[in-house]
Amino acid sequence: MKKGPVLNSEISAVISRLGHTDTLVVCDAGLPVPQNTQRIDMALTQGVPGFMQVLEVVTAEMQVEAAIIASEIEEQNPQLHETLLKHIEQLQQHQGNTINVRYVTHEQFKKQTADSQAVIRSGECSPYANIILCAGVTF
Repeated sequence: MKKGPVLNSEISAVISRLGHTDTLVVCDAGLPVPQNTQRIDMALTQGVPGFMQVLEVVTAEMQVEAAIIASEIEEQNPQLHETLLKHIEQLQQHQGNTINVRYVTHEQFKKQTADSQAVIRSGECSPYANIILCAGVTF
């Protein structure tokens, strides 16, 4: 049996296939997923599982080099934005590298999801609870 933190076989498989600079999206329940992008739907009901719950598990197994966030989160969901930045700070300390955080408009964000290896949909129902994670290397 797998020993790592990710038990979901689809998420584990996607992470194991990521190469340097490949991207993976963790999103809320409302983000549109492009038709040709793998969709891993974790949403059970409103708020379950939450965005941060999914993100914490994914980043426990994935080496992250950069993150892309919709700029609208700062004004529309400041509490989640602060929580997200704290998580990224802790992740940097754990991984021992700097994680570059870049902001784009929500429209740009949605377009960039089409280039991701997969989109993992949480049950989160708060605004702009989305992030694009860019894979780093462990060496």
